[in-house]
Amino acid sequence: MTPPRRNVAIPLLFVALLALVAGMWAGLIRLGWNWPSLRPQLPMAHGPLMIGGFLGTLIGLERAVALRSLVPRGWLAFLVPLSTAIGAFLLMLQPQAVPAAALLTLGSLGLVVVLMRIYRLQPLLHAAVLVLAAVLWLVGNLRWLGGSPLAEVTLWWMAFLVLTIAGERLELSRLLQPGPGVRWSFLALVVLLVLGCGVAMVAYAPGVRLFGLGLLGLALWLLRYDIARQRLAVGGQARYIAVALLIGFGWLGVGGGLALGYGGMTAGPYYDAFVHAVLVGFVFSMIFAHALLIFPAILDRRLDYRSSFYLPLVLLQMGLVVRLAGDLGLMAEWRRWGGLANALAIVFFFALMMFTVVMGLVRNAGK
Repeated sequence: MTPPRRNVAIPLLFVALLALVAGMWAGLIRLGWNWPSLRPQLPMAHGPLMIGGFLGTLIGLERAVALRSLVPRGWLAFLVPLSTAIGAFLLMLQPQAVPAAALLTLGSLGLVVVLMRIYRLQPLLHAAVLVLAAVLWLVGNLRWLGGSPLAEVTLWWMAFLVLTIAGERLELSRLLQPGPGVRWSFLALVVLLVLGCGVAMVAYAPGVRLFGLGLLGLALWLLRYDIARQRLAVGGQARYIAVALLIGFGWLGVGGGLALGYGGMTAGPYYDAFVHAVLVGFVFSMIFAHALLIFPAILDRRLDYRSSFYLPLVLLQMGLVVRLAGDLGLMAEWRRWGGLANALAIVFFFALMMFTVVMGLVRNAGK
């Protein structure tokens, strides 16, 4: 008997959101907010909690929901987000625990297997890019387990997220019927990103600059060939998604430019600007855009669009502008307040989503 999807998906989504809150709390402590920490080493787990605990679980959950409906025993794919969710929970309890890192790594291996299964069902370029993205996450996790410098590991994690999103956008770009040259240019940029990760293992600064060149190229590619521009005129939910996407593509380009300019940095404000232009500006703008499509599938609930979704989106961008101004201007106070605004925007967004779901349930109960 196949287990009911909602009984598995909802608790795993809850743990992912818990990892998000813990990760943001840890990040704000790192920014200088003098707030209590359940574990003294929790701030060091900021990156793993955000990338592996939250985003890894969320992506694994999305793929599991998709595969479950496609193949027999597809529910086994839920072992991927289960592994990362348990790993994230252990990471919150003991930030430097090896079992937590091992479970997150096991989850990334499982995601590779799941995506390879999806690729065999749909052997197209975008599906191959998604497999590659998961492989990059796995390599990054293995290097993390092996004690590699976190700045180098973060490149692999960033490549995982960037290529996962780019692969999904590539799938939708097929509606515009791009020619072979467009697809080849996309592949060349993917190779550049992977090459940057590899070179950074032996020569960090040149590797980061190659990586940044790939980010900048992908940003320009998405701005030119993604379907988002055509959706601006539609209005309503379609326009909101398009606005969030285009803003995110812009931040990806900013991150690429910062990587080119400050490629040798492994810590400090310039490094912070590069990493968070991509991971907050690009990745969370994408989450704000795609959540209206992803979360209904995970929750098995309808999620109605509200124009108020623009409020957290705008707050996220304003906070990031302040944060990067603080980074580049060496103004720690601006950086702190910008980071806090980013965290509040993310909390606001998910609270608004939950409110929308609850209101939908209330309306349905009244019918």
